[in-house]
Amino acid sequence: IVTTMTLIAAVITKVAQWFAAAHESLTPPIAICPVHLLVVALLIATATAYLALGPKTVYLVDYACFRPRSNFRYTKATFLEHAHLSPLLGDSTTNFIATILERSNMSDQTYVPPALGYIEPYCGLDEARAEAELIVFPVIDDLLAKTGINRDAIGVLITNWSLFCSVPSISDMIVNRYKLRGDLRIVDLSGMACSASLTTVGLASNMLQVMPWGSHVLVVSTEIIGPSYYAGNNRSMLLANILFRMSGAAKLLSTSRSKARFQLRHLTRTITASNNNAYRCVYQEEDEKGNIGIALSRDLMNVAEDALKANIMATGPLVLPASQLLKFLFFYMAKKMLFGWKVGPYIPNFSLAFEHFCIHAGGPAVITSVQHGLNLSNKHVEPSRMTFHQFGNQMSASVWYELAYIEAKGQMKKGNRVLMIGFGAGYECNTAGWVCIQPSFDVDGPWANCVDRYSAMSPTNAKQT
Repeated sequence: IVTTMTLIAAVITKVAQWFAAAHESLTPPIAICPVHLLVVALLIATATAYLALGPKTVYLVDYACFRPRSNFRYTKATFLEHAHLSPLLGDSTTNFIATILERSNMSDQTYVPPALGYIEPYCGLDEARAEAELIVFPVIDDLLAKTGINRDAIGVLITNWSLFCSVPSISDMIVNRYKLRGDLRIVDLSGMACSASLTTVGLASNMLQVMPWGSHVLVVSTEIIGPSYYAGNNRSMLLANILFRMSGAAKLLSTSRSKARFQLRHLTRTITASNNNAYRCVYQEEDEKGNIGIALSRDLMNVAEDALKANIMATGPLVLPASQLLKFLFFYMAKKMLFGWKVGPYIPNFSLAFEHFCIHAGGPAVITSVQHGLNLSNKHVEPSRMTFHQFGNQMSASVWYELAYIEAKGQMKKGNRVLMIGFGAGYECNTAGWVCIQPSFDVDGPWANCVDRYSAMSPTNAKQT
């Protein structure tokens, strides 16, 4: 506030000096009414105060996604072979794994960390740390190379992961590796699962509001899946083993537009943890034999649908054109007033507000549910389906792989709007809206070696290698 008042005083002083100089240069001099001068000064002071105290615009300077090496590839045939040979799994469990793999429509190009590539996976502390370094360091290296930012310009570091909390933390590991500055502010988020990536974007945006203009925040989103391996036969806990794959993304956010590629327009968080069913639908627990795993309940899709509806109700007024809002209001009032008539709900056309959609690639059922809920076309959900097919469930980083897919296909244009939708434990639904400032023409990302295989919208038509 003191800085703002000083700025306003300086602006008023400069304006007064300019008026005085302009008045003296006039021949003959014209009398200027003090009231007019006061009005002009107040208008300028008001505008200055609004710009100084109002919310700062947040930009995504750039982002990078982890690119796994080919030796980490884990084909479906290898998965099933290990399941058959494992002394931990029964025949019924192996058959269940085979069924889920077949229905999932995942490709043979998904990746797991080295610790999970054995018949009996084992992931101790050293293996988990090695997995974290394997993902985090290369993706940060890629981001720093893209942006060319000086490491001392990074004022905040935010990381998110759910299932591995080491001492020192992964954030400290990053600071140690890159020798970041000593007054760096660090925030570590855990336990939020697949929705955490957008949560960190909201947190970074909030922190940038109280930091000097032009500050930078480094955000790293990943999941260390080795320690989360479930060594039992409970089907609800086996889904994580079958679908989760290694991934990571790094983002650089700032209040400076210089070199920025996207502008953050809105971010909405919906938390439904007050509901017991929602709270327990993604739940880490022990089975009857003491094996720890993540249980996914049968209520998951219904909980996700309710969370999405609540989030969209809050997001719609911020992004939808007036025509869509009026239609929604009309159908809502008709449903309330015409008791004897069956009036179906009106689903707004979100494609009028966004050209691209990045939906958390949790699985075909999740993507289809959101597609129907928002009345989206197959083209709109193509990035999500292709990301799941190529890489599997990448948890919180999946929306960034989808954004990379859109850019690798050359579909992103300047001015295009993107809606990211994330779901996660708790249960949470987060959405973020972006506007493209500068599309990327660099395809050297996670899709560099495989995007050409996705010439059609159906992943079943993708060329297998």
